[in-house]
Amino acid sequence: MMMVDMCELFHYSTKIQRQPLIYKFFSPGHPLGYYKYLRLPNLRFPNLFQMRKTSFFFLLLLLTSVVCGQNRKLIWSDEFSVKGLPDSTKWNYDIGGHGWGNNELQYYTAKKLKNARVENGFLIIEAHTENTGENDYSSARLVTKGKGDWKYGRIEVRAKLPKGVGTWPAIWMLGTTPKITWPDDGEIDIMEHVGYDQGTIHASAHTKKYFHSIGTQKTGTVKVPDCSEKFHVYALEWDTEMITVFVDKKPYFSFKNEHSGNDAWPFDKPFHLLLNIAVGGSWGGQKGVDDTVFPQRMLVDYVRVYQ
Repeated sequence: MMMVDMCELFHYSTKIQRQPLIYKFFSPGHPLGYYKYLRLPNLRFPNLFQMRKTSFFFLLLLLTSVVCGQNRKLIWSDEFSVKGLPDSTKWNYDIGGHGWGNNELQYYTAKKLKNARVENGFLIIEAHTENTGENDYSSARLVTKGKGDWKYGRIEVRAKLPKGVGTWPAIWMLGTTPKITWPDDGEIDIMEHVGYDQGTIHASAHTKKYFHSIGTQKTGTVKVPDCSEKFHVYALEWDTEMITVFVDKKPYFSFKNEHSGNDAWPFDKPFHLLLNIAVGGSWGGQKGVDDTVFPQRMLVDYVRVYQ
């Protein structure tokens, strides 16, 4: 039987080409991992692949997925289908090695394949032990600012994380302003992982009223023991009233709008996405850095934004 995840319906934008009005379903239980295709709105199935079985259960899930898919539109994505540097129409680089406010040890490079590249259908962000500027480590921090800024919606990142003491990967968002004031302009951490606490995933919301330096930070954690061996979907759902963070569709952190003003809720303006691996730092380096684990990489299968 073909199993279809609820609402796992999105515009067909594969690593081959875009075809309008064709939607793609995952069939993870199929021995060959086949994709099945549905052409809307007349629900005719082209013979791209032979379906082994069709059942009432499948049809029910199928129709439910169609309804769910119509409620949310894919507005931005990167499937990492072109080998080389990350797509310059979608990503910028943060550059430098000044510690980034957290006493981090890496230098973030720009347009350097060693630290950020697309290969075999994945974005690879890779940290190395090497002298770069005045730093002993190099890495990359990719940002969508000015090329992908969103107010509300669902953001999904399917990723496999690095491991090892001293690594500090993150999938997160900052307010899109000409010059950010932190934490006043807000931060949403969709995924943070520190290597000395392998398998613990963190999500947080930072605001002027709620952040770690004054002991009021709002944070949630969840155990994902195989986060460095397998891909998982790290997702954010964000609207006027609530921020909710998920791993593989399971919510584990929420932050409510208390309607007390910008100090508590600066999340009513566009934000952009950041992907990076930091090395060491005030949190990631609390138990030192194990140089023997490098190089370490974060692999990203896709980034998708729905509204």
